[in-house]
Amino acid sequence: MSSSKLKTPDGRYLVVKGRLWRCANPELSGAAYRERVHRLMSARRDVHKAQKAGSNKQEREARTRVDAAKRALGERGPVWWSDGAPDYTQHKIENTPYADWYVSLDEPEGQN
Repeated sequence: MSSSKLKTPDGRYLVVKGRLWRCANPELSGAAYRERVHRLMSARRDVHKAQKAGSNKQEREARTRVDAAKRALGERGPVWWSDGAPDYTQHKIENTPYADWYVSLDEPEGQN
């Protein structure tokens, strides 16, 4: 079972190395999504530049911008779904309600 860029059936999480990571809010318009991703990537580049320069202050500021961009995308902060389901971000998938689905991916087709 490949876990790189695998999404849960409800589209809420990516599965990476057996852990769940919240996806961006699918209700964002294409333009809003692209703009927020652009801000995120710019901030991530600035984190790298600050690290290379050895500037703790600039790194903290850039990381604050990364956090703000991820919150704007819906990947952090309050969940974007409204059914009351908890947030399983960073949980090992086997410790979540997605465990059976994930294990079933290893089964031969038709034997679920």
